[in-house]
Amino acid sequence: MAIEKYLAIASLGLFVMFAAEIITLYVYLMDPHYEVEPEPKILMYISIGAAPAMCIAGTAFILAKKYGSKQIGAIIIAGGAVLLVGMAYANTLVQDIDKNYVVFTVEFLPPLFMGVSIPIMGIGAYLFKTKQRPVKEYF
Repeated sequence: MAIEKYLAIASLGLFVMFAAEIITLYVYLMDPHYEVEPEPKILMYISIGAAPAMCIAGTAFILAKKYGSKQIGAIIIAGGAVLLVGMAYANTLVQDIDKNYVVFTVEFLPPLFMGVSIPIMGIGAYLFKTKQRPVKEYF
């Protein structure tokens, strides 16, 4: 397996981790047992989950765009789909969150990352469209 496949798999894992962290935080904010500030937690989750996942998916795309790869494209599309579905579910949880914890970041995050997931799936689809070039071996 080439390095770009490993990068695509890593980005998929980070997208899953980010969606799970946000859903877990939103479920906790429905009935919090301890005081928590949601904004710093959300920014921390973005910086350790979503931002690296997008960078790694972009790196995998750049490495694979010359020759195209359906496998890498499918993994990147899966990462975007996981992000879209996870944020759509988190968006449904916003109305159940305790009103003391509904701040701008909590309301704005799911629609923002649902919008971000569309271009991610687009770059994955671009790899499906790119035709594989034959390998030229020079002797």
